[in-house]
Amino acid sequence: MIYADNAATTELDIDAFEAMRPFLLQQYGNASQPYSFGTESKKALRNARQIIARCIGADPEEIFFTSCGTESDNWAIKMGAILGKRIVTSVIEHHAILNSCATLEKQGIAVSYIPVDDVGEVLPGELEKVIGVDTSLVSVMFANNEIGTVQSVKELAAIAHQHGALFHTDAVQVVGHIDVNVHELDVDMLSASAHKFNGPKGIGFLYIKKGTEISAFIDGGSQEAGRRAGTENVASAVAMAVALEKNCANISANKKHLDELDDLLIKRLNESDLDYRRNGGRNHIPGNINLSFNGKEGEMILHRMDLKGICISTGSACDSVKIQTSHVIKAIGVPDEYAAGTIRISLGRDNTFEEVVAIADALVSILK
Repeated sequence: MIYADNAATTELDIDAFEAMRPFLLQQYGNASQPYSFGTESKKALRNARQIIARCIGADPEEIFFTSCGTESDNWAIKMGAILGKRIVTSVIEHHAILNSCATLEKQGIAVSYIPVDDVGEVLPGELEKVIGVDTSLVSVMFANNEIGTVQSVKELAAIAHQHGALFHTDAVQVVGHIDVNVHELDVDMLSASAHKFNGPKGIGFLYIKKGTEISAFIDGGSQEAGRRAGTENVASAVAMAVALEKNCANISANKKHLDELDDLLIKRLNESDLDYRRNGGRNHIPGNINLSFNGKEGEMILHRMDLKGICISTGSACDSVKIQTSHVIKAIGVPDEYAAGTIRISLGRDNTFEEVVAIADALVSILK
């Protein structure tokens, strides 16, 4: 099998897996208990929080563990709405954001949706057009999960703050893959998910800047400073910290490798003379390659590639049950004759040049 759907999930790092084992089999004490068996788990949780904070330029008390990126997004959006004012987001957000906003609209909260240009970029001028004193929260994803376009987060956050609004960014696709420093970006909240950077599934975090007024998402005990109740998932938090630290230490080398794989794949496709277009901007997540083929069907390509033992996708894994043109592809104006033939190849640090050649050759074989 050749796995090329790393934007959907990544292989669990072996060091992260080994870091989990003691807290699943031996040190399984409840981190909220005062006896020594519990305090070992509490120490491990504190250490994991410190590592994660250091990786994104935050303070440990600004990191709140969640079950996934979707929960982190829901927390940011729905708690931001408690302020009772309008929310501004973009039309190409992940459904964790868009569906949260739709729920809030049914409850009477106003939501404005910013358009994007033809490469999926949210232009600062478009935010300026819609933001106002009635805006409590702006949420724009750091990079799109389908086409990989990276946004001008620092500039967008500054505009939000100029109008007295909080700024949240869904950074699920970028944390561990490009350099992120929350204090330099001056964002108020940032969402991340461990399984996107070789950590385990079922764990993520929400960065909340000190002083940000945001209420508890889950009521119950005093875990996560009283803001997110529930017995802590110590083993997964420890593994997430190990995976993130390891990826952050190798960001430059990983990017160089992925850029070379990207260049090779596009070169092979261009040599085949296939009629296709690449979607997204020049500033994109390393390894994210979104392609639309003229007169083809993305679902057909996916299943034919699967028969050849190659895993790719047609878009977001969270929306794969609905066979339709992606809202992202529509938003950037991909012509109909190309839109239906859209696939996403998302390469990871462990993919090889030989695998990329096999992917390109399989695509050419199927499409010609």
